[in-house]
Amino acid sequence: MAVSDKVVVELVDATKIYKIGEQFVHAVDDVTLQVHGGETIAIMGPSGSGKSTLLNLIGCMDKPSSGKVFVEGRDTSKLSSDELADMRAKRIGMVFQFFNLIPVLTALENVEMPMVYAGVGDRQTRRKTALEALEMVGIAKKADRFPGQLSGGERQRVAIARAIVNHPPILIADEPTGNLDSETGKMVLEVLTSISGEQRAILIATHDQDVVNYVGRLIRIKDGRLVE
Repeated sequence: MAVSDKVVVELVDATKIYKIGEQFVHAVDDVTLQVHGGETIAIMGPSGSGKSTLLNLIGCMDKPSSGKVFVEGRDTSKLSSDELADMRAKRIGMVFQFFNLIPVLTALENVEMPMVYAGVGDRQTRRKTALEALEMVGIAKKADRFPGQLSGGERQRVAIARAIVNHPPILIADEPTGNLDSETGKMVLEVLTSISGEQRAILIATHDQDVVNYVGRLIRIKDGRLVE
């Protein structure tokens, strides 16, 4: 998928400071960055480098201590808690290392949940859309299985389907292969980078060097600063 001219995420001198005891830690330190629709980006760095904090800012799960974070042109520092929640529900998809699936729901029901939260469609429409998302990641045949009946790679596919079911323009994946063996991790990366259609921007925070082979852009972060 070609990269568009549209900027879907922009950070301008964004800084996030946490106080730990008597010390102030710059988890993200004066970061300026633009992300365009259709981009696939790997964010790499050692543990504690600021990868997850950067994704939290982009994913509207946190606000910067200073500087600006714009998501689709909206200044997140000026959004209320409800507006941030609405942004997360409708405009941003998230994939995590440990899947975060609800064990008592089937794969199909797990994928339906973001639509329920966002108030999208009726039950029949949601089920059809959820099944289409499962088909996109190649696991529709196991739609009626519970997470405990799926392998790690299959559960991560379900998590990806759940993240894209509302067609968000931004997809964030935080260590999506960290809980998988190398071959399964490669499969998940192939699935992730195959869904960059609809001009969707995909940001993957990872330690996995194989990610470089699947993305269009690599960003390195160290001590909260970009060393691109």
